[in-house]
Amino acid sequence: MDIIYTISDVEDIASQVLTHLKTRTILIYGEMGAGKTTFIKALVKRIGSQDEVSSPTYSIVNEYKCNGEKIFHFDLYRINNIDEAYDFGIEDYIYSDHWKIIEWPELIEQLVSDYDTVAIKFNNINSRILSVNSI
Repeated sequence: MDIIYTISDVEDIASQVLTHLKTRTILIYGEMGAGKTTFIKALVKRIGSQDEVSSPTYSIVNEYKCNGEKIFHFDLYRINNIDEAYDFGIEDYIYSDHWKIIEWPELIEQLVSDYDTVAIKFNNINSRILSVNSI
């Protein structure tokens, strides 16, 4: 599924994406500044969390509560190799039944076998192209 959208439409787009997801593990791809965190904020809200969503660039992972469940939001941009991911216990998160939303997932893709991907690309200065796929 491919969608062209503007930032003002991001909450509606997050709702559409939720209806197409087949898993609770979402790998998010996109260039710096493409709108990954903005989309994730809308997605977490649409999943049902009331928590304030922010980028976990320095903490690596943020945890949000949602109807007795957890949503783990990762930003792996600062991870240099898979050993660093193992050091903070990535496999405990990955193999849980909770939601996992992972920005910059390239280094840990080999750990995940069942997931959805969301790729966000610049379309022009005001819009983006979002692609959703299940693996």
